[in-house]
Amino acid sequence: MKSKIIKTKDFILRPLYLSDAESVAKHAHNRIISRNMARFPYPYKKRDAEVWLRRVVNYQRRKKQANIVFGIEIDGGIVGAINMHRIVPGHKAEIGYWIGKEYWGRGLMSKVIKEVVSYGFRELKLKRITAKVFPFNKASMRVLEKNHFKFEGILKKEEKKGNKYLDTHVYAKVRK
Repeated sequence: MKSKIIKTKDFILRPLYLSDAESVAKHAHNRIISRNMARFPYPYKKRDAEVWLRRVVNYQRRKKQANIVFGIEIDGGIVGAINMHRIVPGHKAEIGYWIGKEYWGRGLMSKVIKEVVSYGFRELKLKRITAKVFPFNKASMRVLEKNHFKFEGILKKEEKKGNKYLDTHVYAKVRK
């Protein structure tokens, strides 16, 4: 179950490499991105990118992956990422994603999610894809709704971030 390269007119979804560290660090260094992600440091430094990329590259080397990570490449640099994790082959997975602030408001993440969900249903034969969103991340909720994800409920105190326990809103898309 290897991630493949998905090319569109707006972006390329591809495997990540250690050489992507500088671009990842540049686009990930944002307080709002960090706030909206369960485990994402701020400030985000090149060292953080290198640690994360080493882990991702190790995932990519495995024959059977429980995680598939796509880098979002625009103009030759990685400007964000989307992953499928907690994959149960032929059944379900969860997605998580982020994109650098300079790309917000352009509809790009909606298109990225559409491509990855299609990949999950078509290539991985998934029946269900979920995403968890913090209640204050309205933009992420809208992106999921544009991709026909349905709100399923609230998981109380699901994530611990710093010294706070936060609720998450669960969205899901089910293949007919």
